[in-house]
Amino acid sequence: MALKVPGTFSATRVPFRSMRTLTFGMSPCPNDTFAFHALVHGLVEAPFQVEATLLDIEELNRHGRRGTFDLTKLSFGALPAIGEGYRMLRSGAALGRGAGPLVVARAPVTLGAAAAGRIAIPGHDTTAALLLRRATPVLGEIVELRYDRILDAVADGTVDAGLIIHESRFTYADHGLVAIADLGARWEETTGLPVPLGAICARHDLDADTVAAAERAIRASVECAFADPAASRPWVRQHAQELSDEICDRHIELYVNEFSVDIGDEGLRAIERLLSSP
Repeated sequence: MALKVPGTFSATRVPFRSMRTLTFGMSPCPNDTFAFHALVHGLVEAPFQVEATLLDIEELNRHGRRGTFDLTKLSFGALPAIGEGYRMLRSGAALGRGAGPLVVARAPVTLGAAAAGRIAIPGHDTTAALLLRRATPVLGEIVELRYDRILDAVADGTVDAGLIIHESRFTYADHGLVAIADLGARWEETTGLPVPLGAICARHDLDADTVAAAERAIRASVECAFADPAASRPWVRQHAQELSDEICDRHIELYVNEFSVDIGDEGLRAIERLLSSP
């Protein structure tokens, strides 16, 4: 279920009623709630307030096709299908090393064998699914599940293997599963570049000044998160109730980094490589 979180501002800011509101689609994962806590709660300067809706990444990708939100997190793998509907911002992105998707199964098998059976994926438009198609173009039966349901589906035999993202990479062994392929490591070995996972994008009809202000505010939010990590802790925990503090911290450390402040030239090269033809 989507959760809507209105922004709040202190008495020293422009009065709430005079602020333009931008809708913001983001995930409830620790990396997003950590990085965007200051933005959503009015702790950074911006000529707008934010109303955040928290959804699974594949749900955000589907909303991206419809142009639902002014600002939104989107998988890089979804951008070709969305086309000109959104433009990527340089701040707020998730790229990293050692952060790519894993393929897991109940027992060691080859990636080809796993992919030939029933394999659960966290959504057709996710970057993980794109990397899987690049790694093994011949796939068997695809079962789309929300990312947090995949481990159980593999463990109980509903599917033969699962493509996992987010915090599942830290918990799959607790389900008695083994990793049979690290698609992020394959990408890094092949390209020497970080794995591009998700970006913050602005809808095409937002004016240039608003887009620039949004990019500045998102960058400031990430910088605030790094400057005072404890400030976002209650909100992170609120949306990650089933995760331990240790898993939350590992998740944030892996997915929020210098690329989240600014994608940079290396990040842009990685994105261009990912979205180019195989």
